[in-house]
Amino acid sequence: MAFTPPTLGSETIAHIAGFPIRNSMVMAWIAMIILITVAVVIKRRGLKMVPRGLQNLVESVIELLFNFFDAITQDRKQTKKFFPIVATIFLFVILSNWMGLLPGVGPIGIYEKEEAIEESVEHTGGVVESQELIFSERSEASSIEEGSGAEVEITKEEKVHEGEIFVPLLRSAYADVNMTLALALISVILTQIFGIASLGFFGYAGKFFVNPLKNPIGCFVGLLEVVSEFAKLVSFSFRLFGNIFAGEVLLAVIGFLLPFIAPMPFYGLELFVGFVQALVFSVLTIVFMKMAVTSHHEEAH
Repeated sequence: MAFTPPTLGSETIAHIAGFPIRNSMVMAWIAMIILITVAVVIKRRGLKMVPRGLQNLVESVIELLFNFFDAITQDRKQTKKFFPIVATIFLFVILSNWMGLLPGVGPIGIYEKEEAIEESVEHTGGVVESQELIFSERSEASSIEEGSGAEVEITKEEKVHEGEIFVPLLRSAYADVNMTLALALISVILTQIFGIASLGFFGYAGKFFVNPLKNPIGCFVGLLEVVSEFAKLVSFSFRLFGNIFAGEVLLAVIGFLLPFIAPMPFYGLELFVGFVQALVFSVLTIVFMKMAVTSHHEEAH
């Protein structure tokens, strides 16, 4: 059986009223349902003075995260303001990352027929139209070695799935860069909102736009800050996407070459990577929010 690496983007598994449902989107929905369900269950049971079971676990995690973020901001009031956002990001990212390692996420799927791709190639003096490029996973297995007269053996399964591509029903939520971009937009936009709410519109804008006649160096630094705000989107998006996609490829390769035993240490590594990525995303978010609500005078002090 030929090795098929994970695709660079997620795949569409269904359509609802013309809206495509992608396998990574389903995993994100499952993660959200789990977090919402836990919150609703604890709310319905009521908070007890002596927590036990699920409430004890949740309170321990929340207290650990709150103390950690409070050590970063060094301001209890700011921590209370930022905590709901950064804690939600951390829990959602780490749960989504770890769910991507569950058995059945990736290997279980369906085969769909490949569609011919028509494209027009422009040349000087003419246009070559409607060139069909048909890709088949089993093309090598079904070919005949030229000159040797020996035919390559084709299994029954390969004959059935010839001309089809494998589409996993479930993939990691961050197998699609759109998901990481959405989280990056939430983080960056809320950072700007907190900054404006704390310093005022003109006070916050003064951190980026400085009169070049009075302070040329400050004007240049302000322009660099504007560029850095947009660079955060790229950094946030591709850091998380790249690490998760690299983990998918690594596990697929190791599982194909040495199944059963060899992938186990790499699963442990991916658990650690999933935790680190969630921690980095949330820590950078709260650091940027802390910087946004801090005026230049306070920074100088």
